[in-house]
Amino acid sequence: MAVDAKAVKELREKTGAGMLDCKKALEEANGDLTKASEILREKGLAAAANKAGRVATEGVVESYIHAGGRIGVLVEINCETDFVAKTDQFKDFARDVAMHIAAMNPRYVRREEVPQDEIEKEKEILKAQALNEGKPEKIVEKMVEGRIGKYYEEFCLLEQSFVKDPDKTISALVNEKISAIGENISIRRFVRYELGEGLEKKVDNFVEEVMSQVKQ
Repeated sequence: MAVDAKAVKELREKTGAGMLDCKKALEEANGDLTKASEILREKGLAAAANKAGRVATEGVVESYIHAGGRIGVLVEINCETDFVAKTDQFKDFARDVAMHIAAMNPRYVRREEVPQDEIEKEKEILKAQALNEGKPEKIVEKMVEGRIGKYYEEFCLLEQSFVKDPDKTISALVNEKISAIGENISIRRFVRYELGEGLEKKVDNFVEEVMSQVKQ
């Protein structure tokens, strides 16, 4: 069912969970706010949100180098204590995130980092596409907003589907770890280098290549 944006906002304010997680919970609950809140609690997302305001200055800078040295990633992931930063659970999580970045090539950590001029330019392109498709102008704006959501899902790390489990987003994965570990966790920044990036070369499917390494 279609979920009302006001309901998503209300659920987010009530639970502190992410917008996408709230939307999915409401869809699963057929729009019932109480049931959606319960779904979020069951998944540990509401509890994770309660820890989101706590200071996280410890953590790790994790690296991932794709086979043959063709892709390299550095990602800084923060937690609250040095003790947690040294645990295998936290280190495995950091490695998974670095591997995901190598495979999915996000541009930003979160949607708030996307420059406004980039969004406006994308909206202009999407509007022109919708009009060229013959869509009525009165519904074009709603279509553009929906497609901008897809843009965030494609280029913002936290909104991407986790490469090892496409049924969950990176944001959901972070919240799971917060609930499991009991500390606030934040993906702060990353850098990704690809051999020959910007040079003319054949197109490779790095998602398949990275996943083949994971399955070995």
